[in-house]
Amino acid sequence: MSVMDHVADPALAAFVAAARATPATPARTVGAGPVRRGQRARAAVRPPGPALAEVSDEPVAGVPVRIYRPAQSRATIVYAHGGMWVIGDLESHDRACRLLAEATGATVIAVDYRRAPEHPWPAAVDDVVAVLQHAIAAGGTVCVMGDSAGGNLATLACLRLRDAGEPLPYAQILLYPNTDLTLSRPSTRTKATGWALDTDDVAWGAELWVPDPAMRTDPRVSPLYADLHGLPRAVVVTVEHDPLRDEGDEYADRLRAAGVPAVHRCEAGLVHGFLTMDLVSPACAKAAERVFADITALLADA
Repeated sequence: MSVMDHVADPALAAFVAAARATPATPARTVGAGPVRRGQRARAAVRPPGPALAEVSDEPVAGVPVRIYRPAQSRATIVYAHGGMWVIGDLESHDRACRLLAEATGATVIAVDYRRAPEHPWPAAVDDVVAVLQHAIAAGGTVCVMGDSAGGNLATLACLRLRDAGEPLPYAQILLYPNTDLTLSRPSTRTKATGWALDTDDVAWGAELWVPDPAMRTDPRVSPLYADLHGLPRAVVVTVEHDPLRDEGDEYADRLRAAGVPAVHRCEAGLVHGFLTMDLVSPACAKAAERVFADITALLADA
């Protein structure tokens, strides 16, 4: 049985095989600027997502955001994009945010948070917290959501609000999140290369965002080391072929142990980043639809 027999569908297997045939130069060798430009170029040629009643770029609490408004909004989702705290932007996740708003009927506020290395920790957390505070103060049901590094920021924002005794969002939705910047869980070794995200690229991003290695076990940076009592209910989705799998799985387990209601699943045969890979693989598209269904169910109970 080949490695590719464990990939969710033939289209994703072909994607992984092509990436392995011509592996990308490590991000730490290329540098932040060229990696960002490459990502923007790929986003520019991606087919747009669905049209919505209104999409606007504007500041919220002094932070640039993009707001996706469906015709009738049932809730608000503050969204933090992934990208190792260094790359990713409003364009890289525009299609995903449109699909999210359409499928859930929620207004999505995508946060254009400040990125490393120009703005190391805690700038990105500050920005997500500011937008989340504004959304909560405006009233209604508010969730916070993020993928990868954005998942890290989403839960760090919840921790900061809890510790400050401030109102919390109704739920946190975390897709293949970074929860341990030490990158010490087994999957960072067993899935280190060849699966769409390399452990060394994540390490590069962590080093730029939190330059002091001693701080990477600080719960204000790595939520896996935090007391998780009193956090909002959660949806945590991890994937089989991902260096971040184990820390995400463990985070879901620790939420439940702390009494936080958490829906958790590890998607078999998928790779990191499925939310923005719906055009690559039907299996990735179906996994995104399951996330949207999770959120819809959450909102129905709000």
